Amino acid sequence: MESSTRREIQPGYQSGFANEFATEALPGALPQGRNSPQRAPYGLYAEQLSGTAFTAPRGHNRRSWLYRIRPAAVHQPFTALPSHRLVANFADVPPTPPNQLRWDPLPMPTEPTDFIDGWVTMAGNGAAEAMNGCAIHVYAANQSMQDRYFYNADGELLIVPQAGRLSIFTEMGKLDVEPFEIAVIPRGVRFSVALPDGRASGYICENFGAQLRLPDLGPIGSNGLANPRDFLTPHAAYEDREGDFELVAKLNGHLWRADIDHSPLDVVAWHGNYAPYKYDLRHFNTIGSISYDHPDPSIFLVLQSQSDTPGVDSIDFVIFPPRWLAAEDTFRPPWFHRNVASEFMGLVHGAYDAKAEGFMPGGSSLHNCMSGHGPDADTFEKASNIDTSKPNKVDNTMAFMFETRTLIKPTRFALETAQLQAHYYECWQGLKKHFNPEQR
Repeated sequence: MESSTRREIQPGYQSGFANEFATEALPGALPQGRNSPQRAPYGLYAEQLSGTAFTAPRGHNRRSWLYRIRPAAVHQPFTALPSHRLVANFADVPPTPPNQLRWDPLPMPTEPTDFIDGWVTMAGNGAAEAMNGCAIHVYAANQSMQDRYFYNADGELLIVPQAGRLSIFTEMGKLDVEPFEIAVIPRGVRFSVALPDGRASGYICENFGAQLRLPDLGPIGSNGLANPRDFLTPHAAYEDREGDFELVAKLNGHLWRADIDHSPLDVVAWHGNYAPYKYDLRHFNTIGSISYDHPDPSIFLVLQSQSDTPGVDSIDFVIFPPRWLAAEDTFRPPWFHRNVASEFMGLVHGAYDAKAEGFMPGGSSLHNCMSGHGPDADTFEKASNIDTSKPNKVDNTMAFMFETRTLIKPTRFALETAQLQAHYYECWQGLKKHFNPEQR
């Protein structure tokens, strides 16, 4: 016989980013004056969840104290699960071609598939075991996780829904996330995902390195881009359920399962700064040129994972939202470029202003280190002849980019899937020669 009690607080969010939060689902569940009292309220266990080294500088240290019904150690031994579509060590993938690559959206599965089983790794770099680099996945699911829970020991998860809402039940509360929003689940936090719309698809950046944070604004000043108050963290909520459940862990790219006789989402209260959060991309305060030219795409930076080299990030999460373009005598779409950085792009909604066709919502592209790319021929002709004395609005769109300082290596699946567009390169072949040495 299964017993079930669920307590949830709605609305379930607190504002802020990387602050010290304190929240309880029952009054007085948070101990006063000490983190690990001899006896915690309500007969709870005190457990610390650490996301950084204990000796990290105070401004970088991330940890939370959880007051839960049972410690996280209470489960049966793990046994291996097949995970042939996941990659966590990118030394083992095929050689990376310098070609520009683009993929159509993955099809929805025909068999019942939940959020975890719906992952497939498209590309990445580094290795989870070295806590360096990232893996980029896409997901497609048509079934809620049923009596199944998951945690990722390899890194934090930046989830970008493209179609279908996600209800993410975590140890620390519930996040309801829809397309145009993102969610970040820290390394080690246990969760389960329900699909309110019956199906969902999107993108995941799995960050093996330093945790994502808001960038400094420098000359921009104290306001702009993604504002801290728009990041939302859940209130405490808990499940007191007993029965036959499955706990799935991801460690070094492999999936493992364990039987567990209770819900691991049994945290009644917590405080700290290591917690899941969500952000609405529509709140991004876009900045751009109002004279001529346009700045580098770093002005669209939402979150960054810093590297050991100051000013050079391991991961940049950049978005291209609706915005006004007002620069005069300027080629307004993204210019032709080659970067030392590598770029994996996705499209949540609408059309991308640098491509006339072929880049579809749910699709993705990869332009690696020093691979030339930019607008296609049709976009170039249109932008070269537009009246720049008048502003124009890029509307009905939401694109994003995972940018890294290290080569992004496509997986064997990505290079062999039928969704890879074999003729992507042709979008630049229509660019005509305009050079005339007799005419300036």
